Amino acid sequence: MHFGDRGSETFGAMLRFFRERAGLTQEALAKHVGYSKSQVAMVERGERSPKGSLVEIADEVLGAQGALLLLAEKEFGKGGLRPWTEDYLAEEAKAAALHVYQTNLIPGSLQTEAYARAVFTSNRCPTLDDEEIERRVTSRLERGLLFTRKPAPTISYVLEESILTRPLGGNTTLNEQLRHVLTIGELRNVEVQVIPHNREDHAGLAGRMSLLETADRQQLAYVEGHRGGYFVSEQPDVGDLFGKYGILRAQALTPEDSATLIEKVARDL
Repeated sequence: MHFGDRGSETFGAMLRFFRERAGLTQEALAKHVGYSKSQVAMVERGERSPKGSLVEIADEVLGAQGALLLLAEKEFGKGGLRPWTEDYLAEEAKAAALHVYQTNLIPGSLQTEAYARAVFTSNRCPTLDDEEIERRVTSRLERGLLFTRKPAPTISYVLEESILTRPLGGNTTLNEQLRHVLTIGELRNVEVQVIPHNREDHAGLAGRMSLLETADRQQLAYVEGHRGGYFVSEQPDVGDLFGKYGILRAQALTPEDSATLIEKVARDL
């Protein structure tokens, strides 16, 4: 069930009532619904709407017997809630700094049109129809505005070497994509690094992540899985992820050596 950005004090108060009646803390409920403790608190204060599957999961976990579902529909209406990915994109578009570690494919903000289309065409379970693929491609390309935004954000990427050789869309598409990465990597505010195959230890085995710093330098992390993504904003978790990313950058090739490797892979396609 998805709703808009506005919150509801009435829904928040009822969520708090059922949570306390069930004897759960905000932190315990957060673990059930894939939120952070602070995000649950914001919903309960009416400062943000319930996103993702919070309403369905909370109604079941808290034994609300459909009351939260009915109230959510009354307060917010049907449809319209932006999924967690949309929340992330909103934060990414205005971030003062962005740091991305990716394991499987070129990060979304770096993708070309052909590569993005190949990514969404490859999607299975569910398979996307043509209209949805085009909508997602358009949305993904808009993320490239990040590189021309003023003031310019500080941006870094750490990519697994295997990403450079996975020919999504075919070799021509991959070649174009790699050369786009090289072009973006030449910007003064962007650094691209590659983790080589031959590392014998590796700080990123838990998977991909995106780290953000807001305009007021608040640190946020965004982690994605099969069922969607969630923000991490509480310490020590967010600090641990920023620390992990720092180690990954130290383990990666330098930006200059990374560019040389990317150029070689593109040339050999």
